Amino acid sequence: MHIPDGFLATPVWAGLQAVSLPAIAWTARKAQVETEESRAPLLGVLGAFVFAAQMINFPVGVGASGHLVGSALLAYTVGPWAASMVMAAILIIQALVFQDGGLLAFGANTFNMAVLGVWAAYLPYRLWGGGRARRAAILLGGFCSVFAASLAAIGELLLSEVRIPSEAMHIALFVFGVTAVIEGAITLAVLEAVGRLNPRWVKAPEPMGRPAFVLLIALAAVAAFAGFWIASTRPDGLEQLLQNAGIQNLERKYLAAPTGIAVVLVLCLFLWRWMSRPRSA
Repeated sequence: MHIPDGFLATPVWAGLQAVSLPAIAWTARKAQVETEESRAPLLGVLGAFVFAAQMINFPVGVGASGHLVGSALLAYTVGPWAASMVMAAILIIQALVFQDGGLLAFGANTFNMAVLGVWAAYLPYRLWGGGRARRAAILLGGFCSVFAASLAAIGELLLSEVRIPSEAMHIALFVFGVTAVIEGAITLAVLEAVGRLNPRWVKAPEPMGRPAFVLLIALAAVAAFAGFWIASTRPDGLEQLLQNAGIQNLERKYLAAPTGIAVVLVLCLFLWRWMSRPRSA
């Protein structure tokens, strides 16, 4: 899902940097005002969990794999403003520490996953998530978050004049579609599991106690270590698309998962402190 550096034309990546960076800054201010203080501790644990989950690839057929993006899950738990901020934090850590994506492509990846992906997920939930269609809204939102971000990535590559064979494009769209369906199903399953633990964590979470905090961090760490052993070695949809276009992509550094979880956790908790400080004064 991450576009690496060097594949986008200068007008494309520069334009998306110019749009995405101010958008995230504005999002952070909105999150600071609108995110309930009781919900803030979830930023750290969910950021770490999504980071770990993104490292676990699952096969989706035709020689490709997919992985959870997490935009919908974040939007449904901490709200869309905070979700965009957390996703941007994850993306910058991935780009700086693990070379997954890159600084020049950061604006594009941020726009695709932290802005478009979050709001494409949140719209169905906002419209239909409060009634009988709640489950369908969650499924649709998870699907839309991944598929919209994927289409945006393809469009950015095409604008950059990356030549993509038609057969590779058809395969990529199939892979993205399957991955989007799985995203919706995983998001629904996780939200229902969280709801059984504490329904208020989804809509209006209560302050998280230390046992629950430690438990979720432990689950994120277990997911990351398990991902190293069970994750599919097949490329994800975007990686396969680039390979079919004759472009070799970078490998992910799964062994660095514990470091990544710790860095994302600390960064998100720092953001939590920043968000909470004005209201505590």
